[in-house]
Amino acid sequence: MAVMSEPAGGEGGRWTILARQRVAESLGVKQRMLADPRWDAAVERALSLVAGAARSGHKLMVCGNGGSACDAQHIAEELLGRFRRERDAWPALCLGANMGAMTAIANDYGYDWVFSRELAAFGQRGDVLVALSTSGRSSSILRAAETARAMGVGVVALTGAGGGPLAAMADAALCVPSDDTAHIQEAHITVGHVLAEVVELALAGA
Repeated sequence: MAVMSEPAGGEGGRWTILARQRVAESLGVKQRMLADPRWDAAVERALSLVAGAARSGHKLMVCGNGGSACDAQHIAEELLGRFRRERDAWPALCLGANMGAMTAIANDYGYDWVFSRELAAFGQRGDVLVALSTSGRSSSILRAAETARAMGVGVVALTGAGGGPLAAMADAALCVPSDDTAHIQEAHITVGHVLAEVVELALAGA
């Protein structure tokens, strides 16, 4: 018995249209980033802060919730391993990645403390915290930023449009001009890759 195959493009091309729409939206967000001079200034501040930490032997800590937690892990592993070039490992820690520690802290102190408690244990003056929050309003991220500032740890915020309270707490805030969580996260991981490349260039003395 012959099996009918799905027409190319699925349901008359409906899925292709949807895919093209979402890719075009994502490109549009990044084009708006590039067109905004405030973005250039914020990127320069953020990357200079991270490059300075790399050159001076300090470490990077990254945190986020949900999909942003996965992005935080992604950024940290690029630095622990390698991104574009062979080099020594650079100390990068994804806060909240230790499930036992995270659940213990959440159980004993409340979820709002899961990142700040780890940061207080491992952070040192001169380190940098990269805090990811698409809204800029996550209470656990705000507490981590507050703790970082009290410890002399630099804060780079990756947020969405407006930046929320997190942007005001950061040394450098990269506010993606979108209210769509998915497109904000897509831009955040692009920034994360640039950050990893800057660290590699800084460690190489470039």
